[in-house]
Amino acid sequence: MSDLQHYTPGPARGARVQKDRGQKGEDKWTLVLVRELRHSPERVWQALTDPAHLREWAPFDADGNLGAVGTTVKLTTVGAPTPRVSETTVTRADAPKALEYNWGGFQMRWELEDLQLENLGGSTRLTLWTNIGHRFIAMGAAGWHICFDVLDHLLRGTPIGRIVGPEAIKFGGWQQLNAEYAKQFGIETPNWPPPAAQKS
Repeated sequence: MSDLQHYTPGPARGARVQKDRGQKGEDKWTLVLVRELRHSPERVWQALTDPAHLREWAPFDADGNLGAVGTTVKLTTVGAPTPRVSETTVTRADAPKALEYNWGGFQMRWELEDLQLENLGGSTRLTLWTNIGHRFIAMGAAGWHICFDVLDHLLRGTPIGRIVGPEAIKFGGWQQLNAEYAKQFGIETPNWPPPAAQKS
């Protein structure tokens, strides 16, 4: 591990909310988070699909590779108060361009666009679409923002270690991102952790 004590997330950016109606007329919110990474789509794809790479930055562990359609993998949420394991089947794996699966009821759609910036040695626009309840969408955006930062550090060869779950919420930058994303999305800033948990 290296520079975790020097890591500070940048301002809330690259996120939007897509609002739709579900089949029963309910609100359906999708977080769309975009990040440009100065790494080739092939390197980013490996980080999105390989269990060893996911263990370094993602909010879940995978017991198998996510890189092939039809593969069934168990995803274990990191830092959950009780073990949360969900089984998923990869529904789309078009390397190194698109990946789709579910994680604990959340639809996960990743798209990788090759930006072909000659002087950067490869660059990728990474886009994540995931459905999150409107009460938690700012918190989800803050968490994924930090995960993307950790991913970028990992791919640059300067890993800072995974920051997810309760560890992310305790991290000072998460609180600021949560408030900034709530303001951008036009929602109330969620009071998290709840006051009872803050006292302990």
